[in-house]
Amino acid sequence: MEELIADPFRAARLVLRLRQEGVTDDAVLKAMETIDRGAFVEGEELKKLAFDDCVLPIPCGQTIPRPAVTGQLLQAMGLGPSRLARILMIGMGSGYTAALAGQLGSDVFAVERYDRLTEAARQRIVRLGLSNVAVRHGDGMLGWAERGPYDRILLTGQVDEVPDVLLSQLAKGGLLLAPMQREGRQQIARMNADRQTEWIGLSFPLPALAEGKSRIL
Repeated sequence: MEELIADPFRAARLVLRLRQEGVTDDAVLKAMETIDRGAFVEGEELKKLAFDDCVLPIPCGQTIPRPAVTGQLLQAMGLGPSRLARILMIGMGSGYTAALAGQLGSDVFAVERYDRLTEAARQRIVRLGLSNVAVRHGDGMLGWAERGPYDRILLTGQVDEVPDVLLSQLAKGGLLLAPMQREGRQQIARMNADRQTEWIGLSFPLPALAEGKSRIL
């Protein structure tokens, strides 16, 4: 099995920086301290940057966000230490955020529109032994209804609106989280199935989530 545990010294510095940027949820910090972002990028040069405060490029023109932004997204789910939540993730990318979410919930179901990213993430998940993370190639804006309902649905990039079909896949009391524009800046919308919404600040903007029908790249 490929090594997943992060370098302890660099991980400790990362946690300190995350706290300074407002990521204070202990469960999120523990996950980000444990899981090495470098396991989700290709090439030694990118692996060396895994603990730096920077965006990392991945194939298909996509990126892994800054660690603080990933931490803020996960923290906004408000899961705490119970690890009982079923999570649907829209826009899986490299699989890094899904791996972190797997440390916070019971099961993670991730949908990615780029076939190349889906296959690479699937192989990583097998190598890393992430048994509670499942991936699917498809149009994430349609969700993954047959595996629902979900306690949390997390959109990993900005959207203009949230389709009803995603909200319909929430479990009773579930929440959907999506980066959206509000009052001239990007914030995280945390909404229930009735679209009652709480807004949470985000320190650094995320790119738009790739929408529409899946295409093979």
